[in-house]
Amino acid sequence: FDTEVKLAIYRATAERGRPPSLPDLANAIGAPSDQVREAYTRLARNRLLVLEPDEVTIRMAPPFSGVPTEHRVWIDGVDYYANCAWDALGIPAALHRSAEVHSRCAQSSSPLVLQVGLDGPGASPWLFHCLVPAARWWQDIVFT
Repeated sequence: FDTEVKLAIYRATAERGRPPSLPDLANAIGAPSDQVREAYTRLARNRLLVLEPDEVTIRMAPPFSGVPTEHRVWIDGVDYYANCAWDALGIPAALHRSAEVHSRCAQSSSPLVLQVGLDGPGASPWLFHCLVPAARWWQDIVFT
């Protein structure tokens, strides 16, 4: 059941650009909301979702963000938010589509636009920097 819930979340997010609400997802898969909520909890425990404190709103279905961020990805007319710069590259990879990524330089605040093809982004002088080592990302994934 958890796999069915996870796939339905990702399918809806890929189609609309935002994760579905719990009632919408429960309706879409024909399951009781409390059963879906329990699946959310298990998926979050397994680091497949990050929930808001209400434990029913999806904040992250990596690489997709359920909240607006400065990392936006446009693919085939759908506007997605990514959790971070790394996830902004993960969205086109996950969807196997070319994309246009919009972000900003953390140092200068200058806007950044990057074309991402099916083989990834082209050559660029930009650097990707993580403040937190990857091994510690899940200690505070929202900050990371």
